[in-house]
Amino acid sequence: MPRLSRDGWLLFATGSVRHFAYGFLSVILGLYLASQGLEVNAIGGIFTAALAGGAVMTVVLTAVADSVGRRRVLMLGAVLMAVAGAVFSLTNDLTLLIVAAIVGTISPSGKEVGPFLSVEHAMLPQTTSDQRRTSVFAVYNTLSSFAGALGSLAVGLPGLLGLEEMSGYRILLWGYVAAAVVLLLVFSRLSRGIEAPAFVSRSRRDIFGLRSSHRTVAKLAGLIVIDGFSGGFIVQGLISYWLYLRFGADTSVLAATFFGTNLLSGLTFLAAPAIARRVGLVRAMVFTHLPSNIFLLVLPFMPNLELAMAVLLARSLLTLLDVPARQSYIMAIVRPDERSATAGITAVARSASTAIAPAFAGATLAVPALGLPFLIAGALKIIYDVAILVVFRDVRPPEECPGAEPAIERGHRRATE
Repeated sequence: MPRLSRDGWLLFATGSVRHFAYGFLSVILGLYLASQGLEVNAIGGIFTAALAGGAVMTVVLTAVADSVGRRRVLMLGAVLMAVAGAVFSLTNDLTLLIVAAIVGTISPSGKEVGPFLSVEHAMLPQTTSDQRRTSVFAVYNTLSSFAGALGSLAVGLPGLLGLEEMSGYRILLWGYVAAAVVLLLVFSRLSRGIEAPAFVSRSRRDIFGLRSSHRTVAKLAGLIVIDGFSGGFIVQGLISYWLYLRFGADTSVLAATFFGTNLLSGLTFLAAPAIARRVGLVRAMVFTHLPSNIFLLVLPFMPNLELAMAVLLARSLLTLLDVPARQSYIMAIVRPDERSATAGITAVARSASTAIAPAFAGATLAVPALGLPFLIAGALKIIYDVAILVVFRDVRPPEECPGAEPAIERGHRRATE
């Protein structure tokens, strides 16, 4: 475990609580809404509203978080999360549900929506040293991943207690509200040490909350769009469907496969800091990501289900190794008072581009034997990896700049000249 300030441990706790709540909500949300009498199209509309609203709220709130206060933004997000959960618990009115999904924090995917993750990413570097920053992100991701898995398992608790289906759904929804209240209380205990230092005059013109780092963030966001779009071709649901079409895999095999891939991916987060210390953050991002993309290109050529599953499991050992390194790197190369905005912009760039791709991926499954989604995704991801290495090879974080001027200082000096 990395050395952390008290604020760092609190942020580990909030990330875990939130992902635990997302874990059970994502499993029951569609079932609950259907049991409330809503049609499939209405449920799809609510899910779309939740994802789109989360993206909008992320951009809006992270743009001002470093100016008005990160703790205030997180506490506001917790209040909106509690209100949204209460609305879903108390009514089946479609209009109210859509409004709550847009302005609140409702996660139909089990993953982050809203500003929480971006603002916490901006805070985490201030809870430890530069040398331990990547370790902090690795442990944060691991704890959040395991908490989400436990949340999914919690869906079975009402049944074990003998409760009726609808009663179980409502208890879990109120549990989501309770999780938001816990978040509010914990966020209120954060110190002023996690707020953004006022390095730059507030009179300078902002671009989505950015000042001296807007060019760097624009490059990052553009490359992340490529990675996110390519990832949309291989979301878990599409991989599962392809395995069914190509090899006739049944649900029990698919469940075992994805349990294994998710477990291995979560555990490998912890290897990222050691790799980054040896080769640097940019190389750690690229050199771990490239082999996983080669596995993508190989997957369509597997002649049977067993070998296809083996390739997926092997890829899971590498596919998320770049995540802590990337998160640490992005927070390291921008100024502390621009971290919230940077995290928000890059998060939305990824989520929006990922959401677009499945609309195109369906057509590529017309001939399953070709495995076109994997070939397209693998090729695009390799382009992303090479581009990251070329564009950012000389942009170094503070801990990799002994005796040299770090990128964060160089960018600020140029902006103020």
